[in-house]
Amino acid sequence: MARQELAHYLRDRRAALRPHEIGLATAGADRRTPGLRREEVAELAHMSVDYYTRLEQARGPRPSARILDALARALRLAPAERSHLFRLAGSTAPPPGGSAVRQVRPHVARMLERLPETGALVTDAAYDVVTWNPLARTLLGADPAAGATNLARRRFLGGGPAYESTSAEEFGHIVVARLRRAADRYPHDPRLAALLAELHSGSAEFRQIWQARPVHAPGHRTKTLDHPDAGALRLNCDVLLVPEDDQEVVLMTADPGSPDARALRSLAARAT
Repeated sequence: MARQELAHYLRDRRAALRPHEIGLATAGADRRTPGLRREEVAELAHMSVDYYTRLEQARGPRPSARILDALARALRLAPAERSHLFRLAGSTAPPPGGSAVRQVRPHVARMLERLPETGALVTDAAYDVVTWNPLARTLLGADPAAGATNLARRRFLGGGPAYESTSAEEFGHIVVARLRRAADRYPHDPRLAALLAELHSGSAEFRQIWQARPVHAPGHRTKTLDHPDAGALRLNCDVLLVPEDDQEVVLMTADPGSPDARALRSLAARAT
């Protein structure tokens, strides 16, 4: 978190916003500067004046995504300005709106099509698979019907082929960490709320990990899939971010020249 830079940015944006632009009366007002007062920004963002003041003085705690979104609305930030605010606070800016984005951008979908020997899929902030290529479908063994494939539900509640034989504990922590971030960013998303309620009620393991508040950044890991046709496959899993939509692209590959790579190539040929 760039605390000093964040404080400076908030002060600058507050000073640049004129009261009449947000419908505040200015006639007869005792204003030493043309911008908004701190208490006005705090009221617009539905937070205490003391909390906002500490942010402007670089004394405050790291603000949550919900707080940052409220500040972005209060200060009337444009999309690029809003993203900059989140970066200064050390947070990934979710797309504006109250729900996770569940459509994939065409250029991202086309990228998956150009990776025939890589299992590739895109998940939204709630771990719904929004698109995947034929090899990924073959590897994970599930019907990609809209809304029916959620990796968090599969991990904690079952409902799909249990192909993953290693790294299951690590993946559970990754899932919960991401769902905690999603819950903070999309508090009014009904589908996400329903998923979290289902996981809490149906999985003691999920409840235990949730209470531990795990933190995990997307990156590289290795997993083993026990595929019914190809046998045990040691795969590399790498995650690329689509930050404007709060989505992740998961790429599953095998080490070049390995038996796993040859098995992937064979599965890809069958899948297409």
